[in-house]
Amino acid sequence: MTDAHQTRHTVVVPTSIDMVSLLGPGDEHLARLEEALEADLHVRGNRITLVGEPSELALAERLLDELVTILRTGQSVTGETVDRVLGMLRAETTERPADVLSLNILSNRGRSIRPKTLNQKRYVDSIDEHTITFGIGPAGTGKTYLAMAKAVQALQSKQANRIILTRPAVEAGEHLGFLPGTLGEKIDPYLRPLYDALHDMIDPDTIPKLMAAGTIEVAPLAYMRGRTLNDSFIILDEAQNTTPEQMKMFLTRLGFGSKIVVTGDVTQTDLPGGVRSGLRVVEDILDGVEDIGFHRLTSADVVRHKLVGRIVAAYDEFDAQAQQADPRPAQAARPHRKQRS
Repeated sequence: MTDAHQTRHTVVVPTSIDMVSLLGPGDEHLARLEEALEADLHVRGNRITLVGEPSELALAERLLDELVTILRTGQSVTGETVDRVLGMLRAETTERPADVLSLNILSNRGRSIRPKTLNQKRYVDSIDEHTITFGIGPAGTGKTYLAMAKAVQALQSKQANRIILTRPAVEAGEHLGFLPGTLGEKIDPYLRPLYDALHDMIDPDTIPKLMAAGTIEVAPLAYMRGRTLNDSFIILDEAQNTTPEQMKMFLTRLGFGSKIVVTGDVTQTDLPGGVRSGLRVVEDILDGVEDIGFHRLTSADVVRHKLVGRIVAAYDEFDAQAQQADPRPAQAARPHRKQRS
């Protein structure tokens, strides 16, 4: 970047905005911006002078405006916030990053649950817009967690009378009877992740009462057979471990006034070799059916530790290379290999 191409611009931050909150402790966010934008930023009071190429300065000004808007909603700005806002601006999305990151789905005990990426917001929008939504993506993308938040929101706003959470206990199989304890104790490990999410969203003291009253039900997929579920918000988790027959059985439980969200990761199937995943084939069957939405999340939507996103991306690249080398379906090519989360 030569001096001939550099321009100078000054941004005046509103006096109502705390500069430490905007720029981070020790100007951490400022340094992150300089590195990402290849620009020099100098701060004096509430004035930020930007020096760099015009396109980068325009991006920096937009980014600062988005961060100010986020702070005005009462949220804090972290290094992760800066990265996510910058990523959305570079992608030139139609939605404002501040609108995406400020969408409040649910608040509990002083903690708010919000989408953290544009793709997550579009997933939440799909749940609002469709009676049945499929959220497909790798671990850590929030597909189950956000669906749970929407279910609790629907219950609290009386859009649904009950929440039904289910997942297949595929690994139990014929060995279930040999495990110690009651049936409930045997299947509990398969349902524990759903309980954990519930505890984040509802006062833990009220959960047993809601479950005893049938307002919240957590059960294995087999318990859905023969039922019609009315006025319910129903979530099928780990749907990659359903067979096509189980998927059909589940989807046809839909009753009046209900909404279904199906979540899963087709790369993490625990079904025996040679058994097709119901999640893999369902889009081919239901593609184009009105009021059914399919939404895919990617490694870019992973909201756990940054390393998780890199791990997912590395596995995706490895699988793509393996598929090029051996175009047979993964389960047919490697019948003895079992992938686990």
